[in-house]
Amino acid sequence: MDVRNKARLVVQGFCQMEEIDYEEIFAPIARLEAIRILLAFAASKGFKLQQMDVKSAFLKGFIEEEVYVRQPPGFESAKFPDRVCKLRKALYGLKQAPRTWHARLKSFLLKSGFVMGSVDKTLFLLSHRGDTLIVQIYVDDIIFGGSSHVLVSNEQEFEMSLMGELQFFLGLQIKQGLEGTFVHQAKYTRDILKKFNIGDSKPMTIPMSTNTALDADEDGEAVDQKEFRGMIGSLLYLTATRPDI
Repeated sequence: MDVRNKARLVVQGFCQMEEIDYEEIFAPIARLEAIRILLAFAASKGFKLQQMDVKSAFLKGFIEEEVYVRQPPGFESAKFPDRVCKLRKALYGLKQAPRTWHARLKSFLLKSGFVMGSVDKTLFLLSHRGDTLIVQIYVDDIIFGGSSHVLVSNEQEFEMSLMGELQFFLGLQIKQGLEGTFVHQAKYTRDILKKFNIGDSKPMTIPMSTNTALDADEDGEAVDQKEFRGMIGSLLYLTATRPDI
């Protein structure tokens, strides 16, 4: 098992004051419906999809406001121990960090010739000599696909270019092969069962039988509201590929 320790300087964003330390903090995020449409379009056109995760994305955005932070504990300057640091780029914890990252990425894509969607602001298109490159952004996860890969020499090369499993967004898994494009959440489902310690539960028919009688358990223990809400939220995410739930 590969165990890695990650250290990161994090800002206390709860100390920030609106209109002083930040103006706007909203950053566009791709809706699940938009991702579904992209997958359906890619499947119909035979596009190959890939996914990338930008490491330390929130450290790459430039901030416009003047923000100062204390020197990191243990790394204070021996010469100027009482001074503070002025941020030139975003840090994790800043309220505007997601927005500044998205703004920088959007600027790069537009300068590279991409056209931003008129409805979906997280979708970017680039056309060149009849080929199309699609980019969909979900914070620091980027899914992209293009049409030029279909011009391959033989079936084996085509299979090698399409096979492979991609994991991104909400635990979604995409499997592309010669037989088509398939979306599932098997790993996410297993993680849910493990998280709530119900991996040994017996399977039940879904939807539940309309003849099932449910009565209040007067003698039962009170339900943990936090855990219950977590279960419901997890099931809502699962409906991305299991609408019957």
